[in-house]
Amino acid sequence: MLQDRIEAKWIKTFMEVFRMCSVHEGETIGIVSETQSRPVNVRLAELALELLGARSFHIVMPTPALSTAIPIRSSGASEAIGRLKPVVQALSGCDMVVDMTVEGLQHAPEIREILAAGARLIYISDEHPELLERCRPDARLRPKVEAAIAKLRAARTMHVKSAAGTDLEIRVQGAPAGGHWGGCEGRGSRAMWPSGIVACYPPEGGVNGTLVLDRGDINLTFKRYLESPVILRIENDFVREIEGNGVDADLTRSYFAAWEDEIAYATSHVGWGMNPIARWDAMTMYDKRDHNGVEQRAFAGNFLFSTGANEAAGRFTRGHFDIPVRNCTITLDGEVIVDKGNLQKELSL
Repeated sequence: MLQDRIEAKWIKTFMEVFRMCSVHEGETIGIVSETQSRPVNVRLAELALELLGARSFHIVMPTPALSTAIPIRSSGASEAIGRLKPVVQALSGCDMVVDMTVEGLQHAPEIREILAAGARLIYISDEHPELLERCRPDARLRPKVEAAIAKLRAARTMHVKSAAGTDLEIRVQGAPAGGHWGGCEGRGSRAMWPSGIVACYPPEGGVNGTLVLDRGDINLTFKRYLESPVILRIENDFVREIEGNGVDADLTRSYFAAWEDEIAYATSHVGWGMNPIARWDAMTMYDKRDHNGVEQRAFAGNFLFSTGANEAAGRFTRGHFDIPVRNCTITLDGEVIVDKGNLQKELSL
């Protein structure tokens, strides 16, 4: 069992990552966490910022009461701030925000105002610091991620196929697209740690076909490797049929149905992992409380499929799946980006 304690090497790791986010002496940095955030990570951030000479403060929000009887994990839409205006104003006035909420502010309602005010933001996932140390950002990934974002933004259609039976056509023209390599520099920019993901939010009606979740693919809401295939039949964004025998298919059907919300069945975002350091198999090495699955979203060559909220299509729900799928071939307007799970050409380190 890994221990939650301060280690000098982890302070140095946090300092290294903050330097990649252009933190320098005299900058105003706001840390926002909640009462259920991992205390050791919050303390490491505080110490690292102090050693870098930044002027930091720390806002601790009470973790909100449960709003549903359905467990929610890794949604990227923390409710900790709860639109509390003084908190939003304080964070908006910072040079940089260190997001250490449990679920993260990536899709939270406050994020637009904070970024629009000019604050840059890094979300440090609620992982054990050993995992963060192992998956620290690599500046060499930056041009690769930027090139991938440019390709995705220029494309009209994404096609995803696999030997397991996946055959998806995705319209991506005009879709909001972005990605993270691990650092943030300019006003209103953002980063994640761990990082190395490129994704977009397809427009309404843009996703059609079959997605086969095969043995070894991962349902990150459950933090579980699939042991039997689950077949999703998707029509105009929505999962219309869930086929398969065994516990994995039963769990998938059960969690979708629990929301009693059609939008929970809709496609949220699609993309692929870019990070060669992130490992598909690493989830086997950690207790569930010690990881958040962000590493598995980022491992190089996975097709990342997500269901739930999609602002580009005007859909909002708290039901959410993130599913990295292995061994897929991904093309953009016919150009092979990922070949059977392997990043191609200039996108690969």
